Amino acid sequence: MPQIRQLFDADWPKTWEVIEPVFRDGETYPYPRDITMDDAYDIWVSVPSKTFLAVDGAGSIVGTYYLKPNQPGQGSHVCNCGYIVSPEARGLGIASAMCQHSQREAIAEGFRAMQYNLVVATNTGAIRLWQKLGFDIAGTLPNAFDHPQSGFVDAHIMYKQLV
Repeated sequence: MPQIRQLFDADWPKTWEVIEPVFRDGETYPYPRDITMDDAYDIWVSVPSKTFLAVDGAGSIVGTYYLKPNQPGQGSHVCNCGYIVSPEARGLGIASAMCQHSQREAIAEGFRAMQYNLVVATNTGAIRLWQKLGFDIAGTLPNAFDHPQSGFVDAHIMYKQLV
């Protein structure tokens, strides 16, 4: 299993190498496909409360996730996370390890629940994993995501009570 640790600024260039292809393919995240490295840094590192890396035994970054409040004020007890696994590390349990880690971190940070706001319906592997880890589909947004190959597809809101 990978070591999961907090991201440091010096990690960003190598982290961007993991994130960039996912943002560019446009299949799972709603960010502009031509997003700049600086704008991605703001989204993935500056705005979140914390950002983490999954690192393999050789020290290579194999995944990353962020943790942040989903809403301000009265909604700030619910957190939101985004996860990315490098293509060469997919299917090795990295996403599962990061999700489990994020739930422990969220509880330690005082969050009471976790919500994923836009899980693209075509991302069936992620949906299966999140359900296996205790998340429910709380709602479906018809045609909410403009998928580059499939056109307009549904997106799910997924939710899990943590405490």
